[in-house]
Amino acid sequence: MEQLYQKLPEALLPWYQKNARRLPWRADRQPYHVWVSEIMLQQTRVEAVKGYYERFLQAFPTVFALAHASEQQLLKCWEGLGYYNRARNLQKAARIVIDQYDGVFPQNYEQIIRLPGIGPYTAGAIASICFDQPKAAVDGNVLRVISRICAIHEPVDKPKIKQQITQRLEAVYPRQAGMFTQSLMELGALICTPDGQPKCGDCPAADFCRAKQLGIQTQLPKRMPKQPRRVEKLTVFILCCGDRLAICRREKHGLLAGLWQLPNLLGTQTDQQAIDTVRQWGLQPETLRKSIRRRHVFTHVEWEMIGFYIDCAVQTERFVWADAQQLEQAYPLPTAFRLFLESS
Repeated sequence: MEQLYQKLPEALLPWYQKNARRLPWRADRQPYHVWVSEIMLQQTRVEAVKGYYERFLQAFPTVFALAHASEQQLLKCWEGLGYYNRARNLQKAARIVIDQYDGVFPQNYEQIIRLPGIGPYTAGAIASICFDQPKAAVDGNVLRVISRICAIHEPVDKPKIKQQITQRLEAVYPRQAGMFTQSLMELGALICTPDGQPKCGDCPAADFCRAKQLGIQTQLPKRMPKQPRRVEKLTVFILCCGDRLAICRREKHGLLAGLWQLPNLLGTQTDQQAIDTVRQWGLQPETLRKSIRRRHVFTHVEWEMIGFYIDCAVQTERFVWADAQQLEQAYPLPTAFRLFLESS
C-alpha cells in the first residue's frame, strides 16, 4: 500500500504542470484568495464558483474589507451560492485574523484550523497551497482517487479510513506541497471522475492503479449508506401591491437563518385557504393570478412548495415591500424563493 502512495508525487506533478486548468484562484497563492475559493468550492461546482469568486473579491478585496462589511451586503454577495453560514463564518474568521493576527493570515496549521468554518480539508488546502506545508486536503475527489489507486473496499467516508488516507498521503508529500495537493484535486476533477467511466487512458497513475488492474474502477469508492432527506411541504405567498413584493426576515436560527424570504407557511393550502390566510394578515387580496409548484433540495431536507401569486390592495407593516431593484441589489433572497420570482 505504502509503495503506491510513494509513486504518486512523481506521477502526478509533471501531469499537473501540463494539464492544470487555469482558474482565477490559481493566479497567486495569497492565503485570502485561496481561503475564499476553498470555502466557496465546498458543495459547489467549479463553474458556478468562478463568477461568484471574482465578484466577491471586487466587493471585498481584502480581509479588512470582509471583516467590516455589513451582514446584508455580505449575504447579498453570496446570494445563490447557498450554505450561507459559509459566508458568515468567513466574516467571523476575517475578524479574528484582524484582531489576533494583525490582519496577517496565520501560517500554522493548528492556528488555521481553529478559525470558524475551517475544517481539516480547508486547513490542509491553505497550509499546503499557500505555505508548501505537507498537509493533505482530503475531500471526496481525493478519497475517490486514492480508493481506486489502492483498491480500498471499505467505505472511504468512515473517519478511520479517511484518517488513514490523510496520514499516508502526508507521509509522501514532496517539497512542492501545494502543487501536489492541487494535482490530487485535479486528477479527481478531470480524470478519475465520479460518473460514467473514468478516463483511465489519460491517467498518470494508470500503470500502478489497482482498480484499473482489477477492472473495478466504477465499483469504487464504497460509501456508507445515506439517510433519506426529510420532505417538508410549504405554501409560499407571492404578494404584490403595485410594483412591490412582500418579503420578511427568517428566524435567526435554523435553515437559511436570518435571510430574507417570501412569506410562507408549513403545509399545503388550497386556493381558498391561501386567500383566507392573506385576509387574516390584513392585506385585502384582490386577485389570485395563478399558483405553481416548485421543489428545492437542501443537504438534509427537501421542500415541496406551492406558490400563490396574489394581488393585494394594501401594504401592511407586517412585511417589507420591495421593488424589483431592491430585490436585485439590497435583499439577499435564497434560491428556493427566487424560483418563484422567475415565474412572476
